[in-house]
Amino acid sequence: MQNLLTPYNKNIKLKNRVVMAPMTRSRAVSDQKKPTDELHGLYYEQRASAGLIITEGSQVSERAVGYVNTPGIHTKAQVEGWKKVTKRVHDKGGKIFIQLWHVGRMSHPDFHNGELPLAPSAINPNAQSYTPDGFKDTVTPKEMTKEDIKTTVEDFKNAAKNAVEAGFDGIEIHSSNGYLFHQFFNGTSNTRTDEYGGSHENKARFFFEVLDAVKEVIPEEKIGTRFNPSLNGVFGMTMDKDTIPTFEYIIKKLNNYNLAYIHLSEPFTDVSDIPYAVTEIAKHFRPLYNGTLMINGGFDQDSGNEVIASGNADLVAYGKPYISNPDLVERFEHGIELAEWDKDTFYTPGKEGYTDYPMASAEQKA
Repeated sequence: MQNLLTPYNKNIKLKNRVVMAPMTRSRAVSDQKKPTDELHGLYYEQRASAGLIITEGSQVSERAVGYVNTPGIHTKAQVEGWKKVTKRVHDKGGKIFIQLWHVGRMSHPDFHNGELPLAPSAINPNAQSYTPDGFKDTVTPKEMTKEDIKTTVEDFKNAAKNAVEAGFDGIEIHSSNGYLFHQFFNGTSNTRTDEYGGSHENKARFFFEVLDAVKEVIPEEKIGTRFNPSLNGVFGMTMDKDTIPTFEYIIKKLNNYNLAYIHLSEPFTDVSDIPYAVTEIAKHFRPLYNGTLMINGGFDQDSGNEVIASGNADLVAYGKPYISNPDLVERFEHGIELAEWDKDTFYTPGKEGYTDYPMASAEQKA
């Protein structure tokens, strides 16, 4: 008996504790930025044995776009496209959440008819955005007005409503990895002096306004949210002495909600030389949160079983292994060696490196 393969039934009911992590795959190549049955539908259906699938980040509005060929959840065409995806997953007995996404300053004017991307403050991340013409340097964004913030809150609420219509079992708010909410959380990207900057409460205010708006259209127990507390040196994000205390404030406050889960990432880079960073995220934040805790970041089968056995996490999300192993759960169950992924096809159009990874054979399972 493996911990990963046991059912979970706290405030989310799952057949196992193996989660497919959200991963940008850039296959929504149409002008409508909608998922298709023959690509997205098949891709997620193949992985329906996961306890939970979390889709790629899907923008909540045109202003939220920041990467080429990524799907949205803000138009009728996109909702209709996602309906086909959720049906295929449900027909295979799977469960699927959609990740709601706004990239903030990581976007580029090429996506917005020359208009600047939105952000908490007018600070260039000095990174690169993946545009239709390839990677381009980011620009100094526009500091969001209070009206911009109010509009974006409504965008997330509308996206959550659309997700319900599209048949999703729930949503995940992408508040991680250097995107819009994370930019508000961090003092090096948020230098506002109004009620959305400065204190822990103020830096988290926008996020909680979105969470409170979203739960008006979808039950709390169908909402997850993702954080990356020790992100440093990625997308222009730099930790400071207040970074971890801000996330501690957020995680503790989330105990007041009956969420499906919080989804945390272990550090993407080596942060052992940063005195105020946390090197073991699950271990640090587990005592602060009473609900379901999902962890992600470099786990294999053994370490996934171990982190659940230790009590530091309830669920484990796998990213790249799910790209090349659509039957990851079955491979864990039968002790089958995992197939290698091809990083050259992570973001390319079409089925190559997307839906053409084979399942383990009957002989391998035997």
